[in-house]
Amino acid sequence: MAEIIKQHHPALGDARLVEISDKTRLKTASGPELTTRIRTIIGKAKGRALRAKGPLVGLVIHEDLDGFADAEYARIRAKVAGALSRESPCDSALALAAWESEAWLLLFPEAFPAVRSNWKVPAQLQGRDTGTLKSPKEELKRKLGTPAFRESDGPKVAEQARSSGLLASGPTGTNHSYKDFVDELGRWPAAAVPRPRRG
Repeated sequence: MAEIIKQHHPALGDARLVEISDKTRLKTASGPELTTRIRTIIGKAKGRALRAKGPLVGLVIHEDLDGFADAEYARIRAKVAGALSRESPCDSALALAAWESEAWLLLFPEAFPAVRSNWKVPAQLQGRDTGTLKSPKEELKRKLGTPAFRESDGPKVAEQARSSGLLASGPTGTNHSYKDFVDELGRWPAAAVPRPRRG
């Protein structure tokens, strides 16, 4: 997620992007329970910003849907993104990845061999709607090449996609959940993302 945020908000400059590991699940919650869970995450984010002595300028919540980009995805996204928007004290975006975030990586197949020269995304996984692909992480493990893809390789692929201009030029294929996330990030006003003061 960090690489996508950096791509769409270069005004962040050297601002710290901080990851908060939290096992709170939002997709299965609703009503007051959903509000409580979101407030818990926001509280942790505020605490991290306070410890870093900086403002909380944006909040991204990532969760894998473990499902396809279909009508159920649209329902869950509307529910969670709406609650997040109401509760967040700053700009927010929901990264609800269908089926999982590895499906988003498949939108940038040229980034894989730049990370490992033996890797090649097979033709049947390129130029398609990756939101209709079940368990893309397992597909990558089986079909990418050696060494086998691991979840920890994902950030390296995303970094390569950004540094080589692939994120800027746009995806190869489609994924409705990726587009929704990027569109939401695009609504953050650039003026609200200040550059950190130096000295």
